[in-house]
Amino acid sequence: MAVLTTRKFWSKINYKKLIKKRIPILNWLPQYTIATFFQDVLAGLTVGMTEIPQGIAYAIVAGLPAEYGLYSGLIDGFIYAIFGGCKDLNIGPTSILSLMLQPHVTQMGADAAVLMTFLSGIIIFVLGVLQLGFVIEFFSYPIIAGFICGGSFQIASSQLKSLFGIPGKSDNFLQSWKSVFENISEISLWDTVLGVTSIVFLVILKEIRVFGSLQHRADWSTKRNVLGKFIFLLSLARNALIVVIGTLISYYLRDKSPFQITGNVSGGFPPFRPPSFSTTVNGTEYDFSDIAKNYGVSFIFIPILSILEAVSIAKAFCKGRKLDATQEMIALGLCNTIGSFVGSMPVTGSFTRSAVNNASGVRTTLAGVFTSLLLLLAIAFLTPSFYYVPKPTLASIIICAMFYLFDFEAFVVLWKNKKLDLIPFLTTFLCSLFLGVDYGILIGAGVNLLFVLYASARPKFYITTEKLANGQGEIFVVTPKDTLYFPAAEYLRDTVLDFEGKDITVVINGKYIRSMDVTVAKSIAVLTHELVLRKHKIIFLDFKESVIKVCIGVDKKLEKYFLNENSDQSAIKDLDQEASVATETSQL
Repeated sequence: MAVLTTRKFWSKINYKKLIKKRIPILNWLPQYTIATFFQDVLAGLTVGMTEIPQGIAYAIVAGLPAEYGLYSGLIDGFIYAIFGGCKDLNIGPTSILSLMLQPHVTQMGADAAVLMTFLSGIIIFVLGVLQLGFVIEFFSYPIIAGFICGGSFQIASSQLKSLFGIPGKSDNFLQSWKSVFENISEISLWDTVLGVTSIVFLVILKEIRVFGSLQHRADWSTKRNVLGKFIFLLSLARNALIVVIGTLISYYLRDKSPFQITGNVSGGFPPFRPPSFSTTVNGTEYDFSDIAKNYGVSFIFIPILSILEAVSIAKAFCKGRKLDATQEMIALGLCNTIGSFVGSMPVTGSFTRSAVNNASGVRTTLAGVFTSLLLLLAIAFLTPSFYYVPKPTLASIIICAMFYLFDFEAFVVLWKNKKLDLIPFLTTFLCSLFLGVDYGILIGAGVNLLFVLYASARPKFYITTEKLANGQGEIFVVTPKDTLYFPAAEYLRDTVLDFEGKDITVVINGKYIRSMDVTVAKSIAVLTHELVLRKHKIIFLDFKESVIKVCIGVDKKLEKYFLNENSDQSAIKDLDQEASVATETSQL
């Protein structure tokens, strides 16, 4: 019987439709045109020029050799082009994931980073297949905003050492600033000049984008349109431009060595091999269990944050189109899992590069292929030139990116609209700064959960009071605003029992109660008994059948107290008489 049921289930599946749904490239590739191809090439190469310096910089943030930042974009473009559903989304290394990875790399080396990529990919893929993406809904806006603000501030602080050319550690926020103040007398003049100048030019090049456009504008002359395209492309390529200029200056002054430089960047392609499940660092051997213990909460939060970033960015760029979050999770999981075979660190959607992709007029996910091809060329031919890339230049790129990532608006929005949300926001922000971003989001989520539980335990009631025409008695109508859960059981009971007076009728209107658990049902049964003992009358009005069944299942005597708005008034009078008799009986 079970075999027949299984066969019947599989026979109903439309495999052709399922394959097209899970491999989106099959839907648009047959209609692909030459014009679309050239637009994707332009967008892909433009994003690549942004990803090369960012990849190197984020690898340094994670404590990895610079080449790992390039490895992280080698294969993602190819995989996402096939399985991805958002044309604008760029998958690659990001600042937040690099920061979360950094303490594990410091202790266990690069192998731990690659293994985390593999494990994250497996977790994300499984969550996608099981359609469990709803877990990201537990992270509210105050938590995400606080996490991003704390993370961006910490990353920017970690780059002060490179920006000013000073010695010391910068593993966390406090240590970064401590190094600055302890070594302030050792600040390098030329590192500082190059770094600060780079920041100024990056800001200027970003802001001048408003004066340009890739689209032909009828209100502009021919020369103005050409100038507009030039300005826009200049703004998009600002990171690559700053790196090229800084590298040329560094190379020209190589004999004087005025700047700290990146140093050797390994050339050649990484071997295609599975990640190592054990490693040896400074003579200490770590097996898989040791590595897993060292990951701690990062083992959970890196995959979740990867999903959160990728899905949120994809939604932002879909502009009203339906987004299949399950498909995005499957694609992201494959990018990480397969990417780990070429030495990638954890990757997810990048808002900065996705914005560049969108602004460049990307048409399909095939643009990611050209981004990956540019990274391949960089690894093959440009790694010797990366030796002279000044560290202050990379620091300036990261600091500028973090400045624009920092959510300044969050403070204003929360203050103006709901000041109470500032508590989980500031908790997450401060804990991310002083305890680490992994613990920051964990503690922030815990504080936010307390608010949710409090709201469940103290639901809002609409309470109206009406005196009877003869002046003898009062009617209290209690209308819960939403479904009642077990934390609210005692609160409802205490609220009703606070009603005082003689000849009281309590009406609990259940029209907004969609469901009820056994704890609340038992509390209602106890409440009914106590009101009867007090000579008060109780009516449960307009409850759903499913809710009534739960209550009657707990106590069959409750059945006579449930009425609806169409009930005969005589039934209510009979109920009142029965309640009075029951009261007298209980007294005896």
